[in-house]
Amino acid sequence: MSEISLPSKVINGAVAGIAGVTCVFPIDLVKTRLQNQQIIDGKPMYKNILDCFIKTARSEGFFGLYKGYGVNVTLITPEKALKLVGNDFFRYMLRTDGKLPFYRELLAGAGAGLCQVIATTPMELLKIQLQDAGRKVHKKTQLTAGGVEAAVSGVVKGAASGSLTAMDLTRDLIRTRGFFGLYKGLGATLARDIPFSVIYFPLFAHINALGYAEGTEKATFQHSFVAGCIAACVASVAVNPVDVVKTRIQTLQQAEGDQTYTGVKDCFVKIWKLEGPMAFLKGAMARVFVIAPLFGIAQGVYFIGVGEFVIDRTS
Repeated sequence: MSEISLPSKVINGAVAGIAGVTCVFPIDLVKTRLQNQQIIDGKPMYKNILDCFIKTARSEGFFGLYKGYGVNVTLITPEKALKLVGNDFFRYMLRTDGKLPFYRELLAGAGAGLCQVIATTPMELLKIQLQDAGRKVHKKTQLTAGGVEAAVSGVVKGAASGSLTAMDLTRDLIRTRGFFGLYKGLGATLARDIPFSVIYFPLFAHINALGYAEGTEKATFQHSFVAGCIAACVASVAVNPVDVVKTRIQTLQQAEGDQTYTGVKDCFVKIWKLEGPMAFLKGAMARVFVIAPLFGIAQGVYFIGVGEFVIDRTS
């Protein structure tokens, strides 16, 4: 990579993020609900991925599978731009004599993961509330004790009725907790996204390089798609335990009988004691079904070069 065009890569990242999230969002909703259901007493609401998908579609309709899509697709543009462009930028800046040692590939991935949480944390905080609302429709909803949960007291009824919006949550969180109320779960998000990016980006780069046309640094869409799927599959399974903890912490409303948590350590200990170590794999298969095609599509679209085309046409 002799040079890097940030404007074109930002466009590529935005288009890639929107395309990816649109395709896989229903599975992402299923993943959130599976991770959030707590089997302490009685039977679980959902038996598996298919059962959750069918029950959601039956009770909430097709568009119920896209709850939270609006905030996700709005913030996925800066999120994917920060992640994909950040990795390219750090890889470019960390090169010496045109080469990038493996340990610097890891550093570039870590830098990309660190940058993306600026957009990822509020995006997923809001998205999780909307995605998980349907899980509590048939339960008596209660607020968890203290702190930021009070910020959603005005929208509890909205969650049950299906009228809850990201704007309601954003307004109430900022009003009661200030701007940083949108960053609940930041520590858990960092603990998930930095290791994910450290694993994902170097692995993707090496697999994708196997498909470069001779004398170029460009692979076909199909090859980049497969490389993205494989790398994302490995990385998503590796960090799933942290993703479970993050999802639980970022759920502001708890259904009756659900545990409440004061932080990452408290959440980890309670899940381990009350639900067992296998609980940390909840939603792992659904997460793979989300993350693998999401990053496969995103990386394929990213390398198509939409941004370069737009910049060339407008210059």
